[in-house]
Amino acid sequence: VQLQASGGGLVQAGGYLRVSCAAPGRAFSSYHTGWFRQAPGKEREFVAAISWNGGRTYYADSVKGRFTISRDNAKNTVYLQMNSLKPEDTAVYYCAADYNRLGSVRVDEDSYEYWGQGTQVTVSS
Repeated sequence: VQLQASGGGLVQAGGYLRVSCAAPGRAFSSYHTGWFRQAPGKEREFVAAISWNGGRTYYADSVKGRFTISRDNAKNTVYLQMNSLKPEDTAVYYCAADYNRLGSVRVDEDSYEYWGQGTQVTVSS
């Protein structure tokens, strides 16, 4: 499945952005979906994940309370609403899909088979 991430940009600290992950023409509802990010010079890290039906969500401690992951399966799209952004949130954000509808939602990137191209989020201080 091809994933298309979009919505990144430049925002001031304290601001907000919403990034989207679309899977045009695919039954996205069969996939758990996650967001990961990679800052310059750092390893890629888990940000948030959501089950195929939106019933379960998981967050990294660093974004809990500020970010919200959601999905609209009718639109084959997963969203990451990012509020109260900090300079340390600056990274390339990647969405990923795990065809594992009957299994648990996972937070390790090795469990995700399909990846989008990434969208840059830059938070200025």
